[in-house]
Amino acid sequence: MNTPNILWVFLIRILVLTILFLPQIHWSQEKDLIETHDDPAQEDLKVGLVLSGGGAKGLAHIGALKIIEEAGVRIDYIGGTSMGAIVGALYASGYRAKELDSIFRSVDFDTFIQDLLPRDAKTFYEREDSEKYALTLPFDNFKIGLPKGLSKGQNFYNQFSRFTAHVNDINDFDDLPIPFFCMATNIETGQQVLLDKGYLPEAVAASGALPSIFSPVELNGVLMTDGGVSNNYPVKEIKEKGAEIVIGIDVQDSLMPKDELNSVTNIMLQISNFRTFNAMKGKVSETDIYIKPSIMDFSVMSFNRADEIIKSGENAAFSNFEKLKDIAQRQKPTEPREKVPENSENILISNLYITGNKRYTRAYIRGKLKLKTPRVTTYEKLNEGINNLSATGNFDRVSHRLIDGDEGKELSLNVKESENKMLLRFAVHYDDLYQTAALVNVTRKSLLFNNDVLSLDVALGDNIRYNLDYYIDKGFYWSTGLKYGYTNFKKDFDFDFIGQFGEIPDLNINRIDVTYTDYNVQAYAETLLNQTFSVGLGAEYKRLQIISDTFGEDENQIPRTVFDDSDYWSAFGYLKFDTYDNKYFPKRGILFEGDIHTYLFSSDFTNSFDEFSIAKAHLGYARPLFHNISMNLSLEAGTKIGNNAINSLDFLLGGFGAKTINNFIPFYGYDFLSIAGQSFMKGLITVDYEIFKKNHINASANFANVGNKLFSTGRWFEDPDFTGYALGYGLETFAGPIQVKYSYSPEIDESTWFFSVGFWF
Repeated sequence: MNTPNILWVFLIRILVLTILFLPQIHWSQEKDLIETHDDPAQEDLKVGLVLSGGGAKGLAHIGALKIIEEAGVRIDYIGGTSMGAIVGALYASGYRAKELDSIFRSVDFDTFIQDLLPRDAKTFYEREDSEKYALTLPFDNFKIGLPKGLSKGQNFYNQFSRFTAHVNDINDFDDLPIPFFCMATNIETGQQVLLDKGYLPEAVAASGALPSIFSPVELNGVLMTDGGVSNNYPVKEIKEKGAEIVIGIDVQDSLMPKDELNSVTNIMLQISNFRTFNAMKGKVSETDIYIKPSIMDFSVMSFNRADEIIKSGENAAFSNFEKLKDIAQRQKPTEPREKVPENSENILISNLYITGNKRYTRAYIRGKLKLKTPRVTTYEKLNEGINNLSATGNFDRVSHRLIDGDEGKELSLNVKESENKMLLRFAVHYDDLYQTAALVNVTRKSLLFNNDVLSLDVALGDNIRYNLDYYIDKGFYWSTGLKYGYTNFKKDFDFDFIGQFGEIPDLNINRIDVTYTDYNVQAYAETLLNQTFSVGLGAEYKRLQIISDTFGEDENQIPRTVFDDSDYWSAFGYLKFDTYDNKYFPKRGILFEGDIHTYLFSSDFTNSFDEFSIAKAHLGYARPLFHNISMNLSLEAGTKIGNNAINSLDFLLGGFGAKTINNFIPFYGYDFLSIAGQSFMKGLITVDYEIFKKNHINASANFANVGNKLFSTGRWFEDPDFTGYALGYGLETFAGPIQVKYSYSPEIDESTWFFSVGFWF
C-alpha cells in the first residue's frame, strides 16, 4: 500500500471520529458555560472600585455609589486619589452611599478649605490678629516668601478623625471593612506613593493635599502632596491588590479648548492636567466598567452645587446599570454591611502623649488644649482644644489620635512646629473718620521667649497711625504685654461742639477744623478663664493733643488754638466675655465688655486736673430669628466719676465704626463725635438678613441719653434725647467687610452716609 492511500485512510478516520464526538464536546463546553453563569456558587468575582480625584467634582462618586449599591454589586477593594480617597476611605470604613450623601451635604466646605477656625477657638489676642490682616506672608531673614498653602487642613483632619473614630485602631487598611488604599505624591521626587498602612486620616489628608490650597503633609519623613499629581486613577494598583473586575469613576478634568484659556487660573489648571489626561488614555481600556459623569459645568471648587454634582454621578452610573447587575449576579451573596456605630459624645481621656514639640513646652500645649488628664470630655471640646492650639499660628500641623487604653482613651498628639518666626502682613481700609489707610505689619515670634510675639503695625494714608505690641502668651496663666500706639486724624466739627472743651470766642463760623492726636502706652497682665472670658489689669500713659488751626494763637504766636496738650497717667482694669460667632455680622452669642480707668496724675495743661475715673460697659446679645435672619441687641453705658472740669476724655457719640479709641461711641443718625457728655446710656437693635452667602442687608435703630450727671439724677431712664436709624448693606470678603450705611436722625432732620471697606485697625 503506497503512502498516499495510507494518508487518505487516516484522514477519513479522523473525520468520522470528529463527527461522532463533536456534539458531545460542544454540549460539554456549553454545559460548563451555563454552569459558570447560572450557578453563582461556581464563581465569585472580586470587584475593585477606582475613584479619581477632582475636587468638588468628586461628589459625583457618591451618586455613582448609590447606583452601584442599588445594582447589588459587592465592592472588594477601593483605591482612590484626592477627593476619591476621601469618599473611598469613608465608604471603606463602613458608611453607605446614603450616609455619605448626608455627611457631605452637612459640611461647610468654606470652613474646611480656608481653615476658618471657630472664633471662640482663639484667644482675644489671636482674634484681633485674625480680624485685622488680609494677607500674611513668611518674612524670615527679611525675605518675602509665599505660604505653603491657603489652609493647613486642620478642620478637615479634625472632622475626618471623628467620622473614622470607629476604625482608628486599624493600621493596615486591608483590615478595614473594605480593603483600601490611596495615592499621594512625594513632592521632592514627583514619584507616586501608595498608602495602605498607618493612620487613615493622615493618609487621606496627604492624598488630598491639593497644591496651593492645602499645605503638604509629612508622613514617615516624606513630604507629600495631592496624589493626582502622579496617579489620579490607580487602576493598575487595584488589579495588583486582587481585583478581577474594575469599576472606575472618573471625575478629572478634560483639556479645555482655546477660547476657555483666558485666565491665569485656567492656563495653570490646563498645564497640570496634561499628565493626568494623557495617562488616562491607556487606563480607560483597563477598566471593565468606566463611569464618566458629566462634570464639565463644574469646577474643583463648586462645592455649593453638591446636588447637581451628585445627581450627575447617579446618571452616569445608571447608564451602566445592566452591566452592574450582571456583575452582581456573578458574585456570591454576602451578609449586609454592619451600620457604622454612633460614637458616644463623651470620652474618657486617661493619658496625653505629646511628640514633635521643641520650642513650645508641654505645659504651653496642655494649656491651649485645656486638657488635664484623666478627664471625661467630649469630641466637640477636644476639637476645640486642637483648634485652640492651631489658632496660635505656631504649628503647621496638629495631628492627634485616640487609642484604646486600659482605662478610657489615650490621646497621642503630634505637633509640627512652624518654621516661620517672622511674618509680613497687609491690609487696606477706608472709613469716614480715618479715611484711606494701607496697613503694613511685621511680626516676630519667639524673640526673647518661645511663646512671645512682637508686632509692629504702620497704617499709611490720609492719617498715619502705628501700634507696637509685645505679648508673652502664657495660655491660662497670667499673660503679660506692652502696647504703644499713635493715633491721629483731622476732622471738622460743629462750632457748638468745640465749646465742650472750654470757653471760646463767639466767632461767625459754623465749622472748625480740629487735629486730634493720641499717644498711648500700656503695660498689662491678663488671664483667660477660657477662650471667651478674660480679666486684665494694667497701667497706662496717655498724651492727648486737641488743636485747631481755624482761629486763635498759641503761646508761641502760632495761629492755632490748643484745647488740650496734657499727659495722663492711669490704672485700669477690664473684663471681657465674647462668644459672638462673627465680629461684624454676629448671628449668635453674647458680648460683655467692662472697663474702668482711674486717672491719677496729669501734666494738667488746662490747670484743672483732679483725680477722676471713667467706667463703661457694653452688653450685646445675638440670636437667629428665622432662616438667615438674625437679631442683635446691644446696651452701652458709661460715666465719669469725680472731677468734671476735664472734658477731653468725655464720651463722644456719633458715626459708625468697629474699632474706636478712648471714649468714642458709634451712634447712627449723627456724624462722628457730634454728641458729647460725661455720661451716656445707649440702646441698639439690628436685624440682619443674609440674602445669600456673605451678603447682608440690615436695619438698625439706636437711642441714647447723654448728660453730665445722667445716672445720679435718674435721667438715663427717661425718654431718649437722641435717636437714629440706619439701613445698610454688607459684604464679607477676605480683606474684611465692605459696608454701606444710610442713617437718619429725626431730631436734626438730617441724613448721613457711612462707608467702610476692609477690617478695622
